This record gives sequence, structure tokens and C-alpha cells, in this order.
Amino acid sequence: MALGRGLGAILDEVGQAYEHEMGEATQGGGEIKEIALDEISPNPYQPRKYFDQTSLLELSESIKRHGLLQPIVVVKRGEGGYLLVAGERRLRAHELADIPQIKAVVADVDIDELKLRELALIENIQREDLNAIELAHSYEELIKVYEITHDKLSEFVNKSRSQITNTLRLLTLCDYAQKRLINGEISQGHAKVLVGLDEALQRRLVDTIVGQKLSVREAEQLVKSSKSTPTPSKKSTEMEDFLHHHQLELKARLPFAFKLKSHTLEIKFKDESDLQKFLAMLN
Repeated sequence: MALGRGLGAILDEVGQAYEHEMGEATQGGGEIKEIALDEISPNPYQPRKYFDQTSLLELSESIKRHGLLQPIVVVKRGEGGYLLVAGERRLRAHELADIPQIKAVVADVDIDELKLRELALIENIQREDLNAIELAHSYEELIKVYEITHDKLSEFVNKSRSQITNTLRLLTLCDYAQKRLINGEISQGHAKVLVGLDEALQRRLVDTIVGQKLSVREAEQLVKSSKSTPTPSKKSTEMEDFLHHHQLELKARLPFAFKLKSHTLEIKFKDESDLQKFLAMLN
């Protein structure tokens, strides 16, 4: 599966469109035009779930005063209208500004569901528009869909392997810690030091970090003092990395609750139908 070819076609189209006046055809067949907002449908695979309202209002006011400086990118839909490829934040701000039309690059490329998902993920990753948890889910989905390693993904999105691995580890945090990270109450640096702790300790430390406004360094010291076990050896750290990597893979493949330990895999079945489903998977 060729990761990125659809994205390259879109970006080439955008680059060509910027070189022409609004409405003129580009070399690749695309154009910039004014489109009614009600003709544009959002990308159903948009990984970004959280949009800061204050930031949107500020962008909306800027659009009212200065206009939209960078057009959104859309493709034509077979049944009529347009499908948004890039620029959901700009589209939402335009709606807040109560302006009925928006400037858009109409990219003349074929796009299927897989490419649409890829474009939404990559556009956000490259623009750094996602919060840490959304970014982790985006990495996870690209790895799952394209069956690639962390190293291959790092080459494609131009991020270091360690950055990708550390970001993916945030998905092992409890829901409580993840929500506080999404809301901006703790930073990614704070969240990293909580990885590997049990849920009760994570919740307690998160509340302490937020309540006392601790720095990342202070949070690290707090975690160290809260641990009753000695500092893990290199071997145990390697085992932790091994378990984390395969936990993500098993989570994607097994529709059952499970526990992965150093040398055992424990799968929990709700009822006999779950067991039958598992036996069918083995066949």
C-alpha cells in the first residue's frame, strides 16, 4: 500500500492553484473559487475531535477583518457538492463569522476512502493541529492501516522514532489522565512521567500536579518519591517497550479484554459466544 501518494497529489494541486488568480484554471485542472458553506461536507475521517472555542473565535474575528488568507481544500463529490480535505478549523471559523461562502481550492484528483483517511491524518500531523492524544491515535491508525513500523512512520511524517514511540505510550494512560491532557490541564511532559503507573496513582498524581501547578521536573520528583519499587533495569525497560508494542497490536486484533505479561497472555471472555468467536479466529 503506497502511503502518501494521494497527499502529494493534493499538495501539488494546492501549489499550482496559488500561482493563479482566483477562479482561473491551474495546470493540474484545479481552481480557487468561492463555495457556499452548505455545499461542503466535512471529512468523516477527521481525527481532530477538540477545537478550542476561544481560538476559533479569534480566527473568526480575523477573517471578518482581513478575509481568509489561506483557502481550504476540497474535492468534488460524485453526488454533488464538495468534500472537505484540509482546513476544518478555517471552515468552522468561517461559519462563526456568519459568512455564507468560503474561498476554496477545488483539487482535481481522484480520492477514495483510504486516501481520505490518510489525508485527514497527515494534514493534521504536519500542521501540528492535534492534541497529544489525537496525535497518538493518528499514529496508531496509520501504523495499523498501512502495517508499518515506527521507523517507517517516522520517515514519512518527518518525526523522530522516539517522538512517535513516546507519543503512542500516552494511549496507555488511564482515561482520567488522558482527559486532563486533552483539556490542557497537564502538559505532554507531565503525562509522560505518568506512563506505566497504576490508574489510582495516576489519578492522584494528576490531581496533585494540577492543584499545586507543578512543573514537569517537580512532577518527575513526585513520581519518583511515589514509587515503592527500585529504578527499573535496562532489561526491564526493554521488556516494558516490548510489552507496550505488542499491547497496541493485540488491542487492534483482539475484540476481547486481555492482560499481557512478560511470558503470558490472559484473555477474558464475557460468555460462551466470546469463546466461540475466539475459536473461529483460530480456525
